Amino acid sequence: MALQEEFEDHAAKAKTLPETTADADKLILYGLFKQATIGPVNTSRPGIFNPRDRYKWDAWKAVEAKTKEEAMNDYITKVKQLLEEAAAAA
Repeated sequence: MALQEEFEDHAAKAKTLPETTADADKLILYGLFKQATIGPVNTSRPGIFNPRDRYKWDAWKAVEAKTKEEAMNDYITKVKQLLEEAAAAA
């Protein structure tokens, strides 16, 4: 399976993660997804009165040095890990 197809497959699987998935893990996935699909951060950091968007922006900024392919591979790995943890906890 090509990397792009596998990435899209795991992006769909990520939507099935349980609600109990830790926010930190969700932020990691968000940052990797944005890096894989858009590239480096292209917006200014949200203000202090918008903490939710600020956390998301920080997660994306943290992985902006990765190439698109690295971000896709890391995203796939993280989704697999979270799905395995969810299955083990069930």
